[in-house]
Amino acid sequence: MKQIKPIKRINTVIRVPGSKSYTQRALITSALASGRSIIRDALISEDTEYLIEALRSLGANITQERNELVVVGTGGKLVTPSSALYLGNNGTGLRLLTGTVSLGHGTFVLDGNARMRQRPIQPLLDALKNIGSNAVCIEENGCPPVEVHAAGIAGGKTALAGGLSSQYLSSLLLAAPYARRDTEIEVLGSLPSRPYVEMTLDVMARFGVEVSVTEGKSFLVKARQKYRPTEYVVEGDVSSATYFMAAAAICGGTVRIPNIKGGSVQGDLRFADILETVGCKVSASRKGLEITGPLSNHADLSFDLHDVPDMVPALAIVCAFRKGKTILKNIGHLRIKESDRIAALTHELQKIGARAEEKADEMLVQGIPTHGAEIDCYSDHRIAMSFAIAGLAIEGISIKDPACVKKSFPDFWEKLESLS
Repeated sequence: MKQIKPIKRINTVIRVPGSKSYTQRALITSALASGRSIIRDALISEDTEYLIEALRSLGANITQERNELVVVGTGGKLVTPSSALYLGNNGTGLRLLTGTVSLGHGTFVLDGNARMRQRPIQPLLDALKNIGSNAVCIEENGCPPVEVHAAGIAGGKTALAGGLSSQYLSSLLLAAPYARRDTEIEVLGSLPSRPYVEMTLDVMARFGVEVSVTEGKSFLVKARQKYRPTEYVVEGDVSSATYFMAAAAICGGTVRIPNIKGGSVQGDLRFADILETVGCKVSASRKGLEITGPLSNHADLSFDLHDVPDMVPALAIVCAFRKGKTILKNIGHLRIKESDRIAALTHELQKIGARAEEKADEMLVQGIPTHGAEIDCYSDHRIAMSFAIAGLAIEGISIKDPACVKKSFPDFWEKLESLS
């Protein structure tokens, strides 16, 4: 149990960890490259450690010194491991690796914890089948564990059903350069979390592979491209930064985050724009991103968050400290994250006296919290961190499972305590 101590005003500089999304994509591209890559300012957390161990099992040589990773890649020639690749609840890692292991030869099993076994992956397996990969859900329920009978990827055309996860598309894209023929991927329907696809394309380009995109729905990857080893610097994680940005909004004062700059393709940078809408002052410069609160706009507002699911927990907390009603729309895909985040956020907000209501793919939030409570985290790092920020503004909040933050932000509690 972690008791949160309220503070009256913030004036601090906080450096956040490296981006989890960029770190995992850079690990896969460097593991497929031929030669030695260096990944600087990488996120070292539970999720990335699971991925590192899996890539080692596939033949990559990965060594670590603090936040720097040295990766000697496989050149696309993967070792077939004798046991299952275990990814815990690292949904990004398991989905991205499903495409990657399809490049190998032999049988590969990918598995995770109990929650990971509830998170869907069937649309990715259907798309892989069309380009020559035979992958099945062992329990025949559309979720891991996944068994891939790999003989390389033939390439050709495939279609991917939109609506659930951008990680399916990223998985296909990352593996496609090593297919025997050109690979064309068409997305059918809406694609949630689009900025994460842009991050995938960004990393691929940095490692020497180009993708042609037509009208945002069709992606062509030419065969016989290879990832080149490179030195890659990981940006700060904007999703992790949202908690401290939210702290400035609800407590007042200024937070500067030096390793978050304007111009990033990380979608959660939109959080700064939303904080401006609710009355905070925001500036971005070479010194980093600076947020000054408190928020002052209490009018009724509505936000479409289809592309930016990871910032919803922090935003829900900010909205709970507004007198006006806020509608958080188009967030149905939050139900298949580390927890059902719509249900979790709604229930825990109600426990602290805020008004919150859930619908199938949206939340209605209207402050203001009136009392503390013991917060259930549902083994979800983002629930823990967002409600910890609420505890800076009201008395009596304690977090039942503080260790769950190690998934993405191992030193979160030390950073939080530094605010006071």
